[in-house]
Amino acid sequence: MFDSLKSKMKGLFSKGKKLNEEQVYRTEEAEQPPAPPVPEKGPEATHAPVETETPEVPQRTEEPVVSQPTIQQPEPEPVREEPKLSRKEMLKLKKQERKEGKKPSASTDVPVGDSGKRIKEDPLNEILDELEIILLEADVAYPVVEEIKAGVRENLVGRKYDRSYSLEEVVEMAVRDAVRDVLKINEFDFDGWLAGQERPTVIMFVGINGTGKTTAIAKIANRIMNNGQTVVLAACDTFRAGAIEQLTIHSERLGCKIVKQDHDADPSAVAYDAIEHARSKRKDVVLIDTAGRMQTNSNLIEEMKKIVRIAKPDLKVFVGDSLAGNDAIEQARVFDKAIGIDTIILTKIDTDAKGGAALSIAHTINKPIAFVCNGQEYGDIVKFDTEWMIQRLFGDE
Repeated sequence: MFDSLKSKMKGLFSKGKKLNEEQVYRTEEAEQPPAPPVPEKGPEATHAPVETETPEVPQRTEEPVVSQPTIQQPEPEPVREEPKLSRKEMLKLKKQERKEGKKPSASTDVPVGDSGKRIKEDPLNEILDELEIILLEADVAYPVVEEIKAGVRENLVGRKYDRSYSLEEVVEMAVRDAVRDVLKINEFDFDGWLAGQERPTVIMFVGINGTGKTTAIAKIANRIMNNGQTVVLAACDTFRAGAIEQLTIHSERLGCKIVKQDHDADPSAVAYDAIEHARSKRKDVVLIDTAGRMQTNSNLIEEMKKIVRIAKPDLKVFVGDSLAGNDAIEQARVFDKAIGIDTIILTKIDTDAKGGAALSIAHTINKPIAFVCNGQEYGDIVKFDTEWMIQRLFGDE
């Protein structure tokens, strides 16, 4: 998963070893003497500030005693020991922190402090340019690439870093934090949202053919039923006879009700019948499957709009193929403009070597990712989480 992007990232981070620290880090000595002595009274002026500074020394020593900086110093100490450990050992420590309720954040990953070395901007331009090429080759949308680069620059330039960290580690942590900031808007708690909805809850799924939309619907149905709720499937893809048969097979395997009509029937009528059946039988959730022709098909878009008017879905889900890259983003944009999608499911992410769609799609259209599908079985669906994505992009798993 994301093997191509991960290997290129590691190659980029390793370039930190080749950088000359004298060229990358600022010389603090040149920054310290900003106030030149006054002419003619040079020797007197030099003695005068010394005499005025001496009474201020006890005041500066009293301030840290009050704020007790010694209590804050032990906190970064275990973090400084991390580079001495192997990557796997560091990952184990982070997993233990998550179990204890300590989620890693940007402030804990990048060792910024009052003491250390500041990084110059010029030597990092080459790294940032290569980072841009790597992300674009991974099908990451250009606006997202620019935001990640800006985040990396902000995390690196002018800040002080602990001397125990190598340039390779500093660059990697800065990139990781920038990616984490981009992914923050991607999270959507589907289970929590569903628990607060009235019954029957109507969920509509849209997307083009071949993305795994019908299989994703079956996985969602299985997840809902495992939580003790009842499901009705609505076979509204009447354009393709095979879609009705496929959804029927899933309903038989799962043991849930399916409402369907003949080939070429009105999809809106099927959706209406499924919702009425759920109301009369007091079912919990209605999952609507829709036709999956290309997003440029005007008849498809009008059909989607009609279903939305009739069914009034509580949630509209776009199902996209992560392998499609930027094309999946364009598909989501068209459906969002037509009917207003609420969340996203990305399929086939286990075979995605680039990861561009997962990094870009939610941020580009400003809609969260609810789930990612990583296999063919009903249980192969994972709730999207920022740290889950970070782990697969930068971890050793």
